[in-house]
Amino acid sequence: MRPLTRALVAGVVTALLAAGCSAGGGTPAPGKPQPTASKPAKKATADPVATAAPTLATGQYVALGDSYTAAPRISSQAGAPAGCGRSSDSYPMLVAQRLALDADRFTDVSCDGATIADLAGSQVTGSGTNPPQLDALSPATTLVTLGIGGNDVHWTAILGECVKLDYGTVLVGSSAAQHSARCQQHYTAGGTDQVRQYIQAAAGPLATALAEIKDRAPNARIYVIGYPDLIPASSGSACEHTFGVTLADMAFLNTQEERLNTMLRQQATAAGASYVNTYTPSLGHSGCAAKDSRWVEPWLPESPAYPLHPNAAGERGMATALISALAAAN
Repeated sequence: MRPLTRALVAGVVTALLAAGCSAGGGTPAPGKPQPTASKPAKKATADPVATAAPTLATGQYVALGDSYTAAPRISSQAGAPAGCGRSSDSYPMLVAQRLALDADRFTDVSCDGATIADLAGSQVTGSGTNPPQLDALSPATTLVTLGIGGNDVHWTAILGECVKLDYGTVLVGSSAAQHSARCQQHYTAGGTDQVRQYIQAAAGPLATALAEIKDRAPNARIYVIGYPDLIPASSGSACEHTFGVTLADMAFLNTQEERLNTMLRQQATAAGASYVNTYTPSLGHSGCAAKDSRWVEPWLPESPAYPLHPNAAGERGMATALISALAAAN
């Protein structure tokens, strides 16, 4: 998904630091990553699954998606343009390693900030332009993974707005404050759930994109990848301070993420594609979990990753879910 603007990140970080939170390990300093060849790393940092790997006997694997697929800042960058921030430890790279694919049989065109529209159109990044992701497909493609949708529903901006609405209440720390739901009230004012509308509006474009994928890669198995758990449905006051939103609004946001994943699953099924559930295996590994067990980082990352994005453990977890789906289909 798309990272926050610098101004909003600065505001959130300032508020969290004022509350006594610590960044710990921190994220690598922002900068322009250097492009390298877009191929699987020679040596995996960790084996995604312990079971026997499935095989991709013929054809090519093409990975499409946004920053949850590209995994910026986790490790060394792979591929051009540099602005897409593809990591050598992203779940597509780990899966390509697990399938023992050579560079000419694996293409990752995912890109930080990508929307569904960027699948069919060029995407301008802070460092280079990513061609239409669908251009990587051909009749020779036999495996496609797609992780997209978060930017279309403005997920990161919604989380930032919730912090602005809630953080003063979170600082109060009372039982009544925990039940305050200013964010939910904001997004459901007038009886219309704006976030739900964003999700519903993304369904049509996603259906069109999946149809185009089938047209361009008629011999491919297509897997739509869901989003892992970011904010738990219920937690304690420590989690309130981690995310800057009240317990009531955490439940609201969790419901919306599950709703987004449901839409992705429904559109995958309607298109004859498979849906990969990364949410269920990530339960207990949200941004509120301890540093050594979380899959996604909070506003102040303690492991290399964008704020509110998967870290290396999260990418491995997503790779495990995908590998399991591939193995089940063999």
